[in-house]
Amino acid sequence: MTRFLTILAVLLALATTGDPARAQQPFAAAATVNGEAVTNFQVLQRAQFYTLLRAPNADFEGAKATMINETLQVQAARAAGIEITPDQLDEGMVEFASRANLTPDAFIAALEQSGVAPETFRDFIRNGIYWRTLVQQRFGPRARPAPSEVERALARGPGSVRVLLSEIAIPITPETQAEVQALAQRLSDTVVGQAAFERAARTYSRSRTARAGGRLDYLPLAELSPAIASQVLTLAPGEVSDPVNLGSFVGLFLLRDLDESGSSTPETLSIDYAEYLIPGGRTPEALSAAAQLRDRVDVCDDLYGVARGAPEGTLTRVITPISDIPGDLRQELAKLDEGEASTLLTRNGFLRFVMMCDRVAEPSEEAFQALGQQILNERLGSYAEGYLEELRADAIITQ
Repeated sequence: MTRFLTILAVLLALATTGDPARAQQPFAAAATVNGEAVTNFQVLQRAQFYTLLRAPNADFEGAKATMINETLQVQAARAAGIEITPDQLDEGMVEFASRANLTPDAFIAALEQSGVAPETFRDFIRNGIYWRTLVQQRFGPRARPAPSEVERALARGPGSVRVLLSEIAIPITPETQAEVQALAQRLSDTVVGQAAFERAARTYSRSRTARAGGRLDYLPLAELSPAIASQVLTLAPGEVSDPVNLGSFVGLFLLRDLDESGSSTPETLSIDYAEYLIPGGRTPEALSAAAQLRDRVDVCDDLYGVARGAPEGTLTRVITPISDIPGDLRQELAKLDEGEASTLLTRNGFLRFVMMCDRVAEPSEEAFQALGQQILNERLGSYAEGYLEELRADAIITQ
């Protein structure tokens, strides 16, 4: 306990710079959020609390931005009818204090000796509970992964490096290759930032992700085409790759995140997929036929009925190791869940309707549950971030 207090006191002495002007007006508004004041005192207290925890946003502006966000979050939670019980608050305080091997009373006493009021700690815990409860209530059902999604993630192997990408995929033919390559190079040279990349994806990409600005979910690096993986590993988040020519299309990729939670090599996977050839390449008629086919089939086995009476070679179904799959096809399969299909690729005048049939995995129940929770938490985090941006856009904030 004495050691903990000493650490807090030393950190405070080293990190606190003071703000006399704001300190002289502690209850003046540092900001107002939809008419609700966030005072200088609250912001200074939160900054000091963060300093003691060695947490980010330990300066006045950073703490103020955090407090504005939390005010929006609490307002939204209360508007949704959420109430926090004393027991919930107590449980949250116990859990947080236990990280320092202290009881809540001892943790609060240590904070007080370093100039942080008990209310600052309580508000910090309370606000977090409000927001987590709201996010779970609002997005929990849609964020929960289906068993097939968890199985797919498990099939990638434990500890694999995962990448969060956005893509622009522009189909090429021998006649359009030079034109498409020039366009892709121009986009690579001029597109800066995720917002600009998403606008370009909606304009130029023909992938199924185009409407979403090219945004992909996390993909295992091992499932990507080597040509793409080698480009991605050179990027920092927010950077755009050079054009990658995969034969059927030229791709551009923006790295949004790299998850290096482990470095072990995943097991070699065999992918079960089906391919149905539609005459006409990427003509409107062929694309229309593909859309109609998509409406008729839910799983790969359904394609056998569709192909009855069709010329030999119209439908093929293959089980093959990932390493044996060509780069363009490998990239499309990496994006698909079981029963999903891609119509980006062409071959010899045919549009390739490619459907993912299966990835094989035999996970333990413990591993299955743990990974399911991880996927749920990641999705909830993404939903929460987007929802907070909506709240900020609709709010009246003065500073």
